[in-house]
Amino acid sequence: MTTRKDRLKKLVKVQEQLKALHETRHAGFLAAAVKAEAEAKELIERFDTDSSLAGLFPALYHRRITDALGRQKQNQEDAKQEAALIATATARTNMVERAYKDVRRRDERERSDRERLDLITQKRDQGDR
Repeated sequence: MTTRKDRLKKLVKVQEQLKALHETRHAGFLAAAVKAEAEAKELIERFDTDSSLAGLFPALYHRRITDALGRQKQNQEDAKQEAALIATATARTNMVERAYKDVRRRDERERSDRERLDLITQKRDQGDR
């Protein structure tokens, strides 16, 4: 049977991994939003040039620009949601870490008390001889 301390230690690791997952996803969404924005800007710049095929296919260019801006917006919203999940995971991780540290300190204190009691008992037994 595992002790509370061991379970809390494992839970701290799991919470840290979950937090790292949300941070990674957040960064990915932000990167995708920047990429979509750059694509939209590039399409807009190409659309405005005279040598562009935009004159032949304006609807295609407009649709691609709209799609890129839509992806940017969606990725920004997803990044915002992940940021909220990061905050939640951070709070949970901190809470579990505090509980783990409290249990660890209590165990160390109890062990120290037992060691002192054993020393006192040994000295008393040696004095009785």
